[in-house]
Amino acid sequence: MKKVLIIDDEEDLGLILTKYFTKKKYQVYVSYTIEEGMKILEKEQPDFIFLDNNLPDGSGWVKTNYILSKYPNIQLHLISAYNVPKTSATSFRILEKPLNLVELDKLFEE
Repeated sequence: MKKVLIIDDEEDLGLILTKYFTKKKYQVYVSYTIEEGMKILEKEQPDFIFLDNNLPDGSGWVKTNYILSKYPNIQLHLISAYNVPKTSATSFRILEKPLNLVELDKLFEE
């Protein structure tokens, strides 16, 4: 079973993504802080991470290099509603809030 880790302080988004991925038969973990999210990452080693930038305990995106170097097979999706940079990097995707479930379907077609 594939695993998804959502690190975002918006509870509604966590619930929506949990429901979305549960329907696809993924195991879902949700964290509302960077610190808790990093603990879940170490323990569960998910296949996918959705990482918000603006979290109560700091900037989530500063963990990007650490995640990609320590877990090179993880598909990292950076999400934010503010100051979303544009990039052509292929090691991660940047998704702008509000997330569109149709776009997610394209990313996770089976």
